[in-house]
Amino acid sequence: MTRQDHEAFGRQDGVDVAIPATLPKLRGLDHTLPMLRQGYDFIRTHCDALGVDGFRIRLLGKDAVCLRGPEAAQLLYGADGLTRKGAMPATVLRLLQDKGSVQQMEGAEHRRRKALFIRLLMGEGRVDALVRGFEAAWRSQIRPGLNITVMELANNALARAACHWVGLYPSEGRLARLTRILFDMSDRSGHFGPGTLKTLWQRRGVERWIANEIRAGKAPERSPLTILANEMPPDVAAVEALNLLRPIVAVGRYIAFAAKALHEHPIWCGLFNSGNADYIPDFCEEVRRTSPFFPFTAAMTEREVTWQGATIPAGTRVIFDIHGTHHDPRFFPQPDRFRPERMLDWTLDDPAFAPQGAGDVATTHRCPGEAATLALMSSAVRMLCCEMRYDVPEQDLSVAMNRIPAQPASGVRIRVHSID
Repeated sequence: MTRQDHEAFGRQDGVDVAIPATLPKLRGLDHTLPMLRQGYDFIRTHCDALGVDGFRIRLLGKDAVCLRGPEAAQLLYGADGLTRKGAMPATVLRLLQDKGSVQQMEGAEHRRRKALFIRLLMGEGRVDALVRGFEAAWRSQIRPGLNITVMELANNALARAACHWVGLYPSEGRLARLTRILFDMSDRSGHFGPGTLKTLWQRRGVERWIANEIRAGKAPERSPLTILANEMPPDVAAVEALNLLRPIVAVGRYIAFAAKALHEHPIWCGLFNSGNADYIPDFCEEVRRTSPFFPFTAAMTEREVTWQGATIPAGTRVIFDIHGTHHDPRFFPQPDRFRPERMLDWTLDDPAFAPQGAGDVATTHRCPGEAATLALMSSAVRMLCCEMRYDVPEQDLSVAMNRIPAQPASGVRIRVHSID
């Protein structure tokens, strides 16, 4: 694509940025399989090749637009005329959110339900209570001589802490099964096949169990589960309870990436262990920027919208490239270098840094759990660096960029020597 093909050029941080009058279309009848094969790099690669920040494709037989950059984040998180309804493939929706959940709502209905989630996840003492439960569950698993993957260690601790924090107290056997199902809900979201169908079936069983627990009135009075039950029918409250539990367990993937980063950049663990724990959040924010977690987020246009001079028709799926934006040198110089000294901060208004969304958490579809995510990651990093001594045996720490969601291949296996 040449300059003559574009209506205008802008500049961001000294870099030419093409602003197309019409979004270019990739060749081919459908791009679903190429996107799955290329994974996290699909949008970024084609944007770079075309010299634009957006292009059109056919996805699952329908028109879609792929976008990157902070303007794309602002479009997906705050612009009028977009909805999350119909944006996700049915299996992804059922695994991650389900119908009737907060993410499928819009307008006043969404703001009311979102206010409830903010109260549950960001209210006074809520994050601290979750972190205390996580740390107790983590420490209960650690002993000298233990061989375990950090992902398993984190998942087990997160699931136990999340259940008790929500107001659920499953037996040890049920908790072990629930931990695997909660992990699989996220892990299967980028795949299609028998394993996905099995996890969908298992999710339904978990929803029924939670709904029965709600009807039995077993949860503590001020627990999130009781608060949800007071606001909506048991079946809906069970769905929303899972939308608390599943994302908390999914933080284990970030913790595994943090352990990988500690191994590859040991200077940071030494820094934290020598009385500089205040820098742990900076480290964790850089993990969130660099780690291939969920690559994209999507919305549907309810009416015609405009982005960078290009018209996007009604009924178009719009896909925002989270991973590509986080690795764009215009916004993050030397993006492939791990640099916690960037001092990223999710609380600042920076749409280029959007690991869990952008914009105002109360009025947009931005995740209200970022404070909890960062606190749990920071707690795990502190315990890895300051409370235990371990080594990392030789293993495969590679990350397959066509696996969605991605993870270190080995899960980051460690051998514990001592506990401080």
